[in-house]
Amino acid sequence: MAGADTTLDPVTFEVLKNSFITAVDQMAEQILRTCYSFVIYNRDFSNALNDANGDSVAQGNQDIAVHVGTLHYTCKDVIRFFRDDMRPGDVFAINDPYAGGTHFPDVRLVRPIFVDDEVIGYAQSNGHWSDVGGSVPGSFDVLARDMFREGLRITPVRLFDAGGLKRDVAHLIASNTRDPVSIIGDMQAQAEATNVAARDIIRLVGKYGKDTVLAGMASVQDYVERAVRARLAALPDGTWETADYIDRDPSAGEGMIPIRVKLTIAGDRVIYDFTGSHPCIGSIYNSAFGATFSAVVAGMKTFFPDLPLNSGFYRVIEVIAPEDTIVNARWPIGVTGFLMPFEKIMNSIYEIWSRIMPERAIACAFNLEYLLTGGHDLRSADKPIFMFYDWLPGGWGGRNGRDGCNVTTACFGTGLMSQPVEGQERGNPILTTEYEILTDSAGPGRWRGGAGVRKTSILREAERTVISYICDRERAVVWGINGGLPSMPHGLHLQRAGQDTTEWLGSVFSDVAIGSGDSFSRPTAGGGGYGDPLERDPAAVREDVADDYVSVERAARDYGVVLRVVDRDTCDYAVDTEATEALRAQMRRERLDWIATDPEEVARRFRAGEIDALDAVRRYGVVLDWGTGTLLPRSTEQFRESFHARSVIHWAKPAAE
Repeated sequence: MAGADTTLDPVTFEVLKNSFITAVDQMAEQILRTCYSFVIYNRDFSNALNDANGDSVAQGNQDIAVHVGTLHYTCKDVIRFFRDDMRPGDVFAINDPYAGGTHFPDVRLVRPIFVDDEVIGYAQSNGHWSDVGGSVPGSFDVLARDMFREGLRITPVRLFDAGGLKRDVAHLIASNTRDPVSIIGDMQAQAEATNVAARDIIRLVGKYGKDTVLAGMASVQDYVERAVRARLAALPDGTWETADYIDRDPSAGEGMIPIRVKLTIAGDRVIYDFTGSHPCIGSIYNSAFGATFSAVVAGMKTFFPDLPLNSGFYRVIEVIAPEDTIVNARWPIGVTGFLMPFEKIMNSIYEIWSRIMPERAIACAFNLEYLLTGGHDLRSADKPIFMFYDWLPGGWGGRNGRDGCNVTTACFGTGLMSQPVEGQERGNPILTTEYEILTDSAGPGRWRGGAGVRKTSILREAERTVISYICDRERAVVWGINGGLPSMPHGLHLQRAGQDTTEWLGSVFSDVAIGSGDSFSRPTAGGGGYGDPLERDPAAVREDVADDYVSVERAARDYGVVLRVVDRDTCDYAVDTEATEALRAQMRRERLDWIATDPEEVARRFRAGEIDALDAVRRYGVVLDWGTGTLLPRSTEQFRESFHARSVIHWAKPAAE
């Protein structure tokens, strides 16, 4: 490549490195000011600057992790299709997960950057479109076994030709969605965002020269590669393993679906081996290779937070993902729900790196969930079809020396914003009646997990409406480490209009009909706990109760801390030191027996109302159908195995250790 041999002085290198990142950040500012979709406005998008080979040069400061490790793959696929057929002003579209993307709603627009009739790089904008067709509103049909129910697959296609929108192509794509007006608007916004970055790179060429800018693109990748290799080389060689689970295969029997990760550090490189992970399942909860690679990058990058992210980071990583498994699905297997395995991979990598770098250790974070409601809005004749696409924040895991973050967006992308309910209510006939931090949602530990939330909404002036829920960790409950306890099960309750009782729909369903007046409520879990909760400072538990993160009852049941209410109105509580010491001693004697209790007995007690779901998972390690109380024996066996490995073995050690 021209300019590759140009030597940069340190100042020019640093200026270019930050200028590339700024160019990508400016793309984000353009999108935020011109996009049509409320989803994209709330930052479900990412951008990238790629070099002439398609490799990633820079990401933005708030680009979400789930996208960034895939953008070089989709850029390379566009190059493969159009290498000898590009002109200034061209913009190409692609959303193909089988070519290294994530899922169909993530649509990428790629613009070649020309200088002197030479392509010197590419600006790429990825936005999550709220609907790309398919069998249900929002394009998330959890029971889809293949892509043909998921929506429109866009292999590389020219969307702008020498600066002009190809209206036939654009309208073909938009007409296969439920919100074509917004889709056309988002196309224009993303295309202009790529133009913003292209202009900025051309400006840099005018200031420093083409060869210097090209050398900068190569040098920033080399810099990151050298830095990561040096840090890996300073760590001990070795191999570490763990496993996490998807709740179920809806097309098969009861039992959680394993994702197995083996990490090997060998000198200055790292290998992630997913051999032994489950074959593809009969739902959209599969991941194509590009998304799995991105999960690896996102998980590992968390432990190297100070380095910029580009393809230099990727060079030190080898990923072994057997084909036709849940981590390497091939066409036409359904992959729109790839985020469910994605976050299991991320948290597994968190766990392994927590062993390698215990000073940065972190327990499991809550699982992202998507609620999709679509139908006909009776409030508006101009825009009769509405698409309510909602996600919630939750809790991150407890850390070595610190509690987990409360009410934070999911680990798949912390740049994502929580959607303001006022904006949601303006665009949809749905009223939010409750949105609050959920007491007792945080996994107990010496350092507790962060707290999750609960949100309740009611459908108003609408008809022909259906609801879908894309979630997980109803059974593979968010776990703690180093003796910490789990959080709580995910799932949604539906209350029909005029009914006093609620219906438990759980965490995996699609296309359920609802009517005006029906309400739906779901929590997000907190993070898992870090360390033995019986070692948490009672004063910290008292403060958690005062802050309403923990109830008085669960302070005793989970932490062994007995509190006396001095004045509930002023949140004034006092620790009963003598009773706390006695209760903690009793719990230390008895808790190994709790975890060995016959699961059928635990299920019976749950159905009788003697214990609740938190007792079932935190004390007994038992997984039930939370609607009926039926024991799930295989899931319980798997959950207990995980619970023992992450928590119970740490309890068994003498207190002096």
